[in-house]
Amino acid sequence: MHAESLNPEIPAGDIRRPIGVMAGWGRLPFAVAQALRKQGRRVVGVGIRDHADPRLAELCEQFDWIGVGGIGRGIRLLRGWGVTEAAMAGKVHKTMFLRRGWWLRHFPDWTCIKAFYPQLLTGSKDRKDDTLLGTLVAAYARGGITFLSATDFAPELLVKAGQIVGRPLTAKQKKDVEFGWQIAKEMGQIDVGQSVCVKDQAVIAVEAIEGTDACIQRAGQLCEANGFTVVKVAKPQQDMRWDVPTVGVQTLETIAKAGGRVLAIEAGRTFLLDDQDFRQAAQQLKVSVVALDESSVAEAAA
Repeated sequence: MHAESLNPEIPAGDIRRPIGVMAGWGRLPFAVAQALRKQGRRVVGVGIRDHADPRLAELCEQFDWIGVGGIGRGIRLLRGWGVTEAAMAGKVHKTMFLRRGWWLRHFPDWTCIKAFYPQLLTGSKDRKDDTLLGTLVAAYARGGITFLSATDFAPELLVKAGQIVGRPLTAKQKKDVEFGWQIAKEMGQIDVGQSVCVKDQAVIAVEAIEGTDACIQRAGQLCEANGFTVVKVAKPQQDMRWDVPTVGVQTLETIAKAGGRVLAIEAGRTFLLDDQDFRQAAQQLKVSVVALDESSVAEAAA
């Protein structure tokens, strides 16, 4: 497929260097690819096996698969397609690394082994998200691929401050948001997770390696009275090239099924996917959603 066929408004001779999308699990890779195409950019995709949706290939000029350990292959694919800049989009389930034989399907190649030697073989470095992803970005940079933030390509996906949908929060819910915000920021500071579930200013569940949905589900099992609040924020040291907080319809469905009633997210530092569908789902599921920043959190609870 030629670049001009993606957007007939681009002159036939205007061949632009493609942007690579490193795609993990979820809807975000689609949103980023669609945003790039609307800008008239050429898009190529590298899907992480067992994570990315195969339908993403329909939005890409070129698309192929790699295992989590296939860094060398990823670099070769992107360079072969003429890519020098790429964006990460979507989640990689870290619980995979705790399963027996994960490496058989996601076999680390030599480039990966050299980059992650301290984690894979010596244990001299930790396996926190920022450590792993920083090492990954550096390995791709050595191969000629610079990772930029997906926010550079799709800033319209970042949620703006305000009451997004649903009923205004009660005074009690505002207190829970303020309390949960402080806890979530502390957890982010030490790179544990981005989300906490609270009720009556008590922590019910904290996200770690299991991810946001599993954290919410655990909160629902523990809080039989229901009505809890989910707070999801960026880390204080958030690198916007990776692991940017993301919410969508599935987040709302998980909250509602678990018995939650409020979702508080960080304005300007959280991706909100499928905006119209998100708002409709929140109304139907009776989940109130609010986007705040540091300055407005205390005001909301005052």
